[in-house]
Amino acid sequence: MTLWSFVLILISLIAFVAGQLLLKHAMESTTANGFRNAKVISLLSCGTSCMTISFFLTLGLLQHFDLSYLYPFQGLSVIFISVAAAVVLREKLTLQLTIGALLISAGIVLVSLS
Repeated sequence: MTLWSFVLILISLIAFVAGQLLLKHAMESTTANGFRNAKVISLLSCGTSCMTISFFLTLGLLQHFDLSYLYPFQGLSVIFISVAAAVVLREKLTLQLTIGALLISAGIVLVSLS
């Protein structure tokens, strides 16, 4: 794997996490502002754009790497989303959630190594 490939995998992962956070924030904003609010539309657009970038980068990466190689990186998204949701969205990060996210990620890595 080249440095450029690693950067593309990282960008795809960051775009996926950012998209999830933006879409979650947008949906929380709809309860107070509705769907026609400019802030909500902006958040939805940015979230959808991030998810689209992640999707097409992942498709491109699948042309060059085995799924069993790329999937562990996607498994890291569970950890990144949990931590980012705690920091950005101020969601409560409990011990049970932390252990669960680590177990899920560890399981994905173990399955991919087999």
